[in-house]
Amino acid sequence: MSVWDDVAGQPEVVAQLRGAAEDPTAMTHAWLFTGPPGSGRSTAARAFAAALQCERVGEPGCGRCHACRTVLAGTHADVQVVATEKLSIGVDDVRVLVQRAARRPSSGPWRVVLVEDADRFTEQSANTLLKSIEEPPPRTVWLLCAPSPEDMVTTIQSRCRPVRLRVPSVDDVAALLVRRDGIDPTMAAHAARAAQSHVGLARRLARDEGARLRRRQVLQLALEVTGVGDAVVRAGELVEVASEEAAAATAERDAAERAALLRSLGAEAAGALPPALRSQVRALEDDQKKRATRSKRDALDRSLVDLASLYRDVLVVQLGATVELVNAELATEVATMARRSAPEQTLTRLDAVGRARTRIAANVNPLLAVEAMALALRP
Repeated sequence: MSVWDDVAGQPEVVAQLRGAAEDPTAMTHAWLFTGPPGSGRSTAARAFAAALQCERVGEPGCGRCHACRTVLAGTHADVQVVATEKLSIGVDDVRVLVQRAARRPSSGPWRVVLVEDADRFTEQSANTLLKSIEEPPPRTVWLLCAPSPEDMVTTIQSRCRPVRLRVPSVDDVAALLVRRDGIDPTMAAHAARAAQSHVGLARRLARDEGARLRRRQVLQLALEVTGVGDAVVRAGELVEVASEEAAAATAERDAAERAALLRSLGAEAAGALPPALRSQVRALEDDQKKRATRSKRDALDRSLVDLASLYRDVLVVQLGATVELVNAELATEVATMARRSAPEQTLTRLDAVGRARTRIAANVNPLLAVEAMALALRP
């Protein structure tokens, strides 16, 4: 088993990265991994980082040596992985990264800095990073991941070697779930199709019955909206489901982080915090609020993507396209919706879902954005 096995459906990317790991003349100090959500950008970047540190000569990325295993486990001393849970990566965070990137590697041949959400750099933080990429230390490699090159400032784009990933096929994703996670082949195929080849979401759907139930509840929105009252009620339910999912994902972790901070400050049993410690607790709470906001937005965006997949299926039926339905288990409902509307109306509804996603990303109140969308979904 090699580190490349988890890079599903990307043979050209694997060949490019493997060649660079084998041939020093093919290396460069900065790489930009781009591709649609779920295509495996961070997985490919992590595999590349492991191959660069691999101890086996002639077989970079063997997956068996100590370096490969520690990189994949996130414990290699010379590989720093940045995966922010905030809405943006600030300039202070980047300054810390730049300082670390300037150090010589301690055990491996390279010091690797992998940023999974490089599209979340602010303009100021991107400018701070630019100097390090323009004048890199000799043994430092930057691996930046973003949905598209346009999500990065032009000056950083131009100094990175591009690695472009595509959406893997449903069969490739299903095969990965079966091989890596031991998922039943039927469930793996269903999850890969429902997730539209998004590897992370497919794994979650295959392993979490609650996630499958929430997805079905989202799809019911399109099936049950018949008037203004229905639209407003269903919109509220959709936002509430996303909020509950985000709260469930962060509540336990928030409590554990607070307890750990108080323990480290020696204030675990204190009834009231001394004034000198309150600022540290407030800073933690601020970070947790930012993480909760992003988690809620991400959960709501996933729901809207699922909703768009249903209207995509309706349009497939209306146009007589010979492609597989994403929601094959709802074929009867999809056929009914296709008969009751015209393709132009379906496109209008898809546009409404897209506008809602754009508005939420631009910090519009989620409930208002979803209500406006739901009103546009009425027959």
